[in-house]
Amino acid sequence: MENNGAANGQARPRPFGLRHDAWGRLVLIDAEGRQHTGVEVVRAFPISDPRHGIAICDAKGRELVWLADLDALPASLVQQIKDELTQREFMPIIHRIVKVSAPIEPSEWEVETDRGRTSFVLNSEDDVHKLDEQRALITDAHGIRYLISDIEQLDANSRRLLERYL
Repeated sequence: MENNGAANGQARPRPFGLRHDAWGRLVLIDAEGRQHTGVEVVRAFPISDPRHGIAICDAKGRELVWLADLDALPASLVQQIKDELTQREFMPIIHRIVKVSAPIEPSEWEVETDRGRTSFVLNSEDDVHKLDEQRALITDAHGIRYLISDIEQLDANSRRLLERYL
């Protein structure tokens, strides 16, 4: 969607609204009053810049609204968008790696996360990515992503088990 210039020279998103229909689908009401059913809110950079670069896309994945900055929106709309993103994005944070079943893949990992203890299958060492000096991202066989937010905060055994994959 187009942006209108604001008084301070910053681009502001054109007005729009969000609601859920009777079936729980998200509906975008655009600036012209048209309703787009089944839209999804998607972050461009969910880990490195979660408050900027958010798109609202139609059911076919076409961008309807681009939000450069969540802070440019009214608080009630920001909360709606955050709620939608929370439902869409499921990324447990690993606090401890309890064990890895074998040094070859596929391997089963048992971990403790911010959501409790769980296990998952890692198909390949290519599914473990170091994001920067502190963080790593692990994607399991089902596509669920797990974040290690600070490698140095892991206990020695967890760091040793992870080291082979980094």
